[in-house]
Amino acid sequence: MRFPDGFLWGAATAAYQIEGAVAEDGRGPSIWDTFSHTPGAVLRGDTGDVACDHYHRWREDLDLLGELGVGAYRLSVAWPRVVPAGAGPVNPAGLDFYERLVDGLLERGITPMLTLYHWDLPQALQDAGGWANRDTAAHFADYAAVVHRRLGDRVPYWLTLNEPYCSAVVGHLDGRHAPGVRDERVAVTAVHHLLLAHGRAVAALRADGVTGQVGITCNLTSVHPASETPADVAAARRLDLHENRMYLDPLFRGAYPADAEAYYAPVTDFGFVHDGDLDLIAAPLDFFGINYYERHHVRADPADPERGWQRVPPARPTVTGIGVHPEGLAEILERVSREYTGLPLVVTETGLALHDYAGPDGEIADDERIAFFEGHLRAAHGAMTRGVSLLGFFPWSFLDNFEWASGYGVRYGLYYVDYPTQRRTPKRSARWYATVIRVNGLP
Repeated sequence: MRFPDGFLWGAATAAYQIEGAVAEDGRGPSIWDTFSHTPGAVLRGDTGDVACDHYHRWREDLDLLGELGVGAYRLSVAWPRVVPAGAGPVNPAGLDFYERLVDGLLERGITPMLTLYHWDLPQALQDAGGWANRDTAAHFADYAAVVHRRLGDRVPYWLTLNEPYCSAVVGHLDGRHAPGVRDERVAVTAVHHLLLAHGRAVAALRADGVTGQVGITCNLTSVHPASETPADVAAARRLDLHENRMYLDPLFRGAYPADAEAYYAPVTDFGFVHDGDLDLIAAPLDFFGINYYERHHVRADPADPERGWQRVPPARPTVTGIGVHPEGLAEILERVSREYTGLPLVVTETGLALHDYAGPDGEIADDERIAFFEGHLRAAHGAMTRGVSLLGFFPWSFLDNFEWASGYGVRYGLYYVDYPTQRRTPKRSARWYATVIRVNGLP
C-alpha cells in the first residue's frame, strides 16, 4: 500500500508540551503556566516547567527526527516566548530560538510546518479577558506578522490555530483545560474570537507577502446516532453542531450553521459577530489540517431532550476512555472533501495514549500503537482512492510529553522520554514508522 511521491510523512509536537524553560530568556507566563500550577487542575500537580527540556535539547531532538526519516515536522511557536505580554514589545531571544529551530530543520532536509497558536495564550491577555475579549484577535494578528517577518522566507506551511474547539470549549465550558472557565456564554464567544483571530492572522500573513501555504487545524469527530429514532438523530446533529459544524461552516461557507443561533439562544444572541467578521474568517486557504481522535455514537439524553446528548461508551476504551475507530478518519476526510472544500487536507494529528514502559531488555513494545497507526493509514489511503486530496500524515506525537490535564500520566510518543534523565529512546513504533517512511507506504 504505497502513498504518492512527495507525500509528507511528519511528526508533531507543541511548544508548552515539550520546551520547558518557562522563565528563561524573556519568555512571559502563559495560561497553561497558571493553570498547571493551580491545585487540582492537572494530574498529580504536573506542570510544563521542564517537560522534555526541548529548549535546551533541540539539536538532539532534531537529530532524532533526522534518524526517523520524516520529511516534515509540525512545531508550534509559543506566543509568550515571542511577545511576552501578548501585545507590545517583542522578545528577540524568543524569535532567535525559533529561527535556530527552523534553520536546524532545513539543514537536516526537514520541512517545517509552523503552528502559531497551540493553546499557550499569554497570561497578560487572559487577565484582560482572553478569548472572551475581541481585542485578543487583533493582538494575535500582530503576533503572526512578527513571526512571519522573521521566518517567512523559510517556512512553507503555516497553521494559524490548533483545535479552536479545545481552546474554546474544553477551556471555557468544560474547564478541563486552561484557563479553566465553566461558562457556556463565554465559550461560544471564544469560538468566534478564535475564528476571528484566524481570519485576521490570514489577512496579516497575506498582507506581509507570505509565500508559504496557509491553513488552520481543527479537531473533528465522526458522529453517528446510536439508532434511527428521531430523538437519537437529533441528538447526534446537536453534537455535530457543537464539535464540527461551528468551525467548518464559518471557515468554508462564511456563516454559522442555520441551527446554531437557536441552539445557543439560551446563553447568547451572537451579538459578538460584527459586520465583516465572517468574510475574514472565510478567507481562502491553501490547505486544511485535521486532527482526528474520536468517533461517537450518540443517543438522546432523557434529562435534557432539547439541548443534550449522551455519548455511548466504547466497547474497548483506551486509557483515555475513547475508542479506536480508524474508519472515522476516512469518514471525516471524505465528508470535508465532499461537503466543504476541495483543498488539500493534512492529517496534522492522530495518536494513541498508552502506559508505555521499558521491559527488562530495554525494549518499549508499543505494538498497540503500531496497530493504531497502521489502521489509520489504511483508512487514509482508502479515502485517497475515493478522491480525497491528502497531502500528509503527522502522528501525535514525536516525543512523550506533558499531556495537558493528564500531565505525564499517559504517553503518546514515538520516542520514550525518561523525564528525570531526559533520555530519549525509540519505541518499537518509531522503528516501524521509519520503515513506513522509507518505503512510502505500509511495509
